Amino acid sequence: MRTSSIRRSRARVTASAALGMLLVGIASVPAHADSIRAKQWHLDAMGAEEIWQLSTGKGVTVAVLDTGVDKDNPDLRGQVLKGKDLAADQESGDEYTDYTGHGTSMAGLIAGSGRRDGGNGAFGLAPGAKILPIRVPGARGGETNQAQADKDFNRFMPEAIRYAADAGAKVINISKGAQAGSQQLTDAVKYALDKGALVFAAVGNTGDKSNDLEYPAATPGVVGVGAVDKKLTRVPTSQYGPQVDVVAPGKDVVHACHGATGVCESSGTSDATALASAAAALLWAKHPDWTNNQVLKVMLNTIAAPTEGGKRSDYIGYGAIRPLRTLKTPGDPGPADVRPIDDLKAVATEAPATEAPGTASAAPTPADGKTGAPAPAPQAATTDDGGNTGLWIGLGIGAAVLIAGAVAVSVLRSRRS
Repeated sequence: MRTSSIRRSRARVTASAALGMLLVGIASVPAHADSIRAKQWHLDAMGAEEIWQLSTGKGVTVAVLDTGVDKDNPDLRGQVLKGKDLAADQESGDEYTDYTGHGTSMAGLIAGSGRRDGGNGAFGLAPGAKILPIRVPGARGGETNQAQADKDFNRFMPEAIRYAADAGAKVINISKGAQAGSQQLTDAVKYALDKGALVFAAVGNTGDKSNDLEYPAATPGVVGVGAVDKKLTRVPTSQYGPQVDVVAPGKDVVHACHGATGVCESSGTSDATALASAAAALLWAKHPDWTNNQVLKVMLNTIAAPTEGGKRSDYIGYGAIRPLRTLKTPGDPGPADVRPIDDLKAVATEAPATEAPGTASAAPTPADGKTGAPAPAPQAATTDDGGNTGLWIGLGIGAAVLIAGAVAVSVLRSRRS
């Protein structure tokens, strides 16, 4: 589907079997119940203990547009507000009934309190934030009609976005995607931005395969989020292209989840998106008078930029979020009414340039065909960041994963107008 709302042209239309509404987080698996906090490497990397002395996200509502959120999860009790159920015709229960477990995981990554087992539970990055659950319908893996799945997505997701904005959510988290956008989706995002919200969406998990563009990550005004691992390299499945704005931890991430154990480990751009949303909540809680433009600008002011020197790359966007630095040394938040990323204008559909993936920011491909190690990081001001967050400087050159002998493939190179 091509409409005037699409800000990035698609390289091609795939003929592969449709998966319907794509949950862009890889399936979760149970984690051990002991030492849950010790397993949350992503919180250590971002300096969570020091962050929570400055902000917990208290006073900020994050809308989770997903499969529902289990409000009775021990790490989410008291964190989940009354929301809205748009999936009643397809699923039993209400917005508190998570039909796959995905939405509860995202809520746990954002606002998990760690209260399970007397304080030995899983923490979210912004444990003081509140979750607004908005349940939307989605395919369970049996869909074969991509066009119908995309139509359903573009029917329900715009309504969910508008509801979140009207309900006062400052941050809207969408860890879901479809293979087509629409004018209705674009209009809903613009409505949310005009209401003062920020919208974060996962770019998807087919970066090692088809790398098909997904929406709403590629919708004008949405902050597209990719994933990196604990070695600070792009997760191979994390999709690449002009739709990538920032990256965050998205590999082997431990969090509160739905199910018997209540704690899971998962990977994917879904997880990274939830952490980016939480980072925005932390900053907004400390500066409640800032606009969405100012919050986003400070997130970009303090980001770990690509090391090859470019302002951004198609693999890690403008770079990795650093929430501790946003709180400690935010820099100039800029004008209240000026968006720091020029991504609100529709772009004309044009043929993509043909280029080998990773040309802009990838490490050289070694002879054995395995992923190259990240280039040495520049001197990092760890005293400013706390924890291990100074390491997030060293993202860029090792960001892309290449396969030895790969032939040139089409890469989306159209830029925002």
